[in-house]
Amino acid sequence: MLVFEGLMPLMAPKAWRQMFSKLSELSDGQIRFFGLIAVLVGALLFWLQS
Repeated sequence: MLVFEGLMPLMAPKAWRQMFSKLSELSDGQIRFFGLIAVLVGALLFWLQS
């Protein structure tokens, strides 16, 4: 998982920084929604792997 998380700052640090600055402008509900989607996708991938 850390490999995927490290790719963006390694290959495009400027875009990574811009993405995080835009994330700080989102409401708590929007951030929670993206978190929920990430958890569901991760659980689905874990389920498909097993």
